Amino acid sequence: MNRQLLLFPDVAELPKDLQRDFTGIPDLVYFEQFLDPIEQVTLLRDIDAQPWRDDLKRRVQHYGYRYDYKARRVDPSMYLGSLPPFLQNVGTRLLTVGLMPRLPDQAIINEYEPGQGITPHVDCEPCFGGFIATVSLNSVYTMDFTDTQSEEVKAVRLALGSCLVFSGEARYRWKHGIKARRLDDGIHRGRRVSVTFRTVTI
Repeated sequence: MNRQLLLFPDVAELPKDLQRDFTGIPDLVYFEQFLDPIEQVTLLRDIDAQPWRDDLKRRVQHYGYRYDYKARRVDPSMYLGSLPPFLQNVGTRLLTVGLMPRLPDQAIINEYEPGQGITPHVDCEPCFGGFIATVSLNSVYTMDFTDTQSEEVKAVRLALGSCLVFSGEARYRWKHGIKARRLDDGIHRGRRVSVTFRTVTI
């Protein structure tokens, strides 16, 4: 049997630690144990078997559609094909447990080495739908959320194998980013790999 079909347990066995309106941010959902340790290792191994792009300060992989960072757009010419099986499995699970309303058709994988980060931003509104899910692998990092109206900042510690889902106000009102530093609260960062799932709206 294809091992990809065995990557995730039955839905009835999923952990129950799903938190809504996480840290007081409306519509932010945090699922701390979305992937167990074996699932994390398997997914990371499949990711690292694929080629990385070096056109940013950090390495990335694009699936489904390539996203143009400079132009901040996606169009039909950027279609790369269906998500590979190792990402389709995760996307199906997001749908099955109700974290996304339909199967994602686009994924970006980011690699963060210690000292690397990403500028606070709101994911392209005309490019992607109202639900975005990010899965964290290999190292615990802190992500900062900034209210675009009040400038309030809230820090979110992303556990290994956790899933963070943005919709509503969390998607459109709050910027999210990672500060470029080597420590979070005195703890040394390692290499973090994130897998972000979205639906393209073109």
